[in-house]
Amino acid sequence: MKLKEKIIELILQFFASITILTTVGIIAVLLFESITFFRSVSIIDFFTDTQWTPLYSEKHFGILALVSGTVLTSVIAISVALPIGLTIAIYLNMYASKEFKKTLKPFLEILAAVPTVVYGFFALSIVTPFLQSIYPNLETFNSLSAGIVMGIMIIPFVSSLSEDALSAVPKSLKEASFGMGATKFQTAFKVMVPAASSGITVSVILAISRAIGETMIVAIAAGQQATFTFNPTVPIQTITSYIVQVSMGDAPQGSIEYRTIFAAGLTLFVFTFILNSFSFYIKKKYQEKYE
Repeated sequence: MKLKEKIIELILQFFASITILTTVGIIAVLLFESITFFRSVSIIDFFTDTQWTPLYSEKHFGILALVSGTVLTSVIAISVALPIGLTIAIYLNMYASKEFKKTLKPFLEILAAVPTVVYGFFALSIVTPFLQSIYPNLETFNSLSAGIVMGIMIIPFVSSLSEDALSAVPKSLKEASFGMGATKFQTAFKVMVPAASSGITVSVILAISRAIGETMIVAIAAGQQATFTFNPTVPIQTITSYIVQVSMGDAPQGSIEYRTIFAAGLTLFVFTFILNSFSFYIKKKYQEKYE
């Protein structure tokens, strides 16, 4: 009996360690290929040069051009998702009936289930022409429409996680606020949101991480022109869309151009790791505060 229990324990331990082993493997590949890349390219130029043209005759390896596009689309996305998602969360928690809440939440989850390539074509064929009717000088490929649609895509992350954070607030706080004569609006924004601020912050950080890692929307709607700019009306290229471009055969394997995707991937990994670690720290600090 003890032997069977030990075997079961080892099997469970193996499956539990798969995610860890996968992560270690990804990091090892990124580091190995990136070290090989930085033997040929100055790491200082990589982080300070504003031109990214590894596939051109005059080669520049300035990751800032891709970082600016990634940051720009992510900022636009969270600017759309945060107010809408938080408003939905407050409505579901404070105003909606239980029946309507049960109906609405599954519809919100559908947004997260839609393939991102569909969002990309929606941004290019619907959102961009609509924006061009308002702003005629808007380029066909631009970060504005890509960012807006990315924001729509991550609304469920913000709304669902924020609503969970609001629901976790002790009912005594809400009842005390009502007992003092506060309205639902005052209770929501002066009591509930501040009390759930840590959980809401975590939801925003996770949504930003999702936006930073998005590929198909920016590849289809934002263009593939690596430019160091924060102008949302012109074509840009993000780290993920560049990786897709090179992976499709624009550079021969083993070349310095091909190894740029590993250096770019390592940069992206560091960004998302910092954001996820920060969200974990906030969540842990919040849990310790109420234990």
